[in-house]
Amino acid sequence: MSIRVLVTDGMDAGAVEKLRSEGYEIVEQFYEPDQLGAALREFDIVIIRSATKIKEPQIDAAKGSRLKLIVRAGVGVDNIAVKYAEANGIQVKNTPRASSNAVAELALALLFSCARNISIAGHTMRENKWEKKAYSKGFELAGKTMGVIGYGRIGRMVGEKAQALGMQVLSTVHRNKPEGCECETMQFVSMDELLSRSDILVLCAPSGDKPLVDAESLQKMKDGVVIINVSRGANVDEAALLDALNSGKVRAAGLDVWMSEKDPNWALAQHPAVSCTPHIGAGTKEAQKRIGAELVDIVEHFAG
Repeated sequence: MSIRVLVTDGMDAGAVEKLRSEGYEIVEQFYEPDQLGAALREFDIVIIRSATKIKEPQIDAAKGSRLKLIVRAGVGVDNIAVKYAEANGIQVKNTPRASSNAVAELALALLFSCARNISIAGHTMRENKWEKKAYSKGFELAGKTMGVIGYGRIGRMVGEKAQALGMQVLSTVHRNKPEGCECETMQFVSMDELLSRSDILVLCAPSGDKPLVDAESLQKMKDGVVIINVSRGANVDEAALLDALNSGKVRAAGLDVWMSEKDPNWALAQHPAVSCTPHIGAGTKEAQKRIGAELVDIVEHFAG
């Protein structure tokens, strides 16, 4: 019996063809949550991205079947009930290395847009408006202090690129301090110190029990802080951020992720001080090829 692989949210075409050439049966189809669990019973492996969620109800419907592996084509696995899946004999893997540079570059792109009003200035140009005076009040990144929350693969790449631009980088330590990272332009500090010293805050951490940016943490930040989120939508209290943008406490925000991707906070997305994208952090040709190659390796290893 050939190994059946369900791909719900798309996958690099070259990777799909490679697996098919090796004899794997690949089915590319998206299922709604109430239909997904039953469908999973007919597959050995399911490969998902951010749109598909495999939580307890889907695992309950699929457990005891041929499904033995869930693969997240990307970094975060918060759309999967990982511990519950593993407790029911289903392995969970992801591709943490493949998209790190693409996400880090997008964080910097959003930051440049915030610094130089690129998003709103470009929008007004398309409305045949010449708003040079209004949007000539940007700021330079050199000499600024960036606080990175989540100094893993993506956070470190963001930090390295920021240092190359002449910025001082701060980060916090939640688990183990990465070796060899501290230097003249990179320091680990407490969360409160990071919030109070940072001109720019970049979120690269997994989501937790509460948002990293909420009314309480915003009060600890500098007036005019810039916030960039390329991590998870749940890391930001969107109502609190909108209030802070309206009051001027937050100068600008760059957002790639949202609490809801089906119904984003449109008032936040349309705010003139917000540069935003529809969760395209890993959306480069290079990253997708790397993700595809890593997925092939995971599937081949599973097959033995």
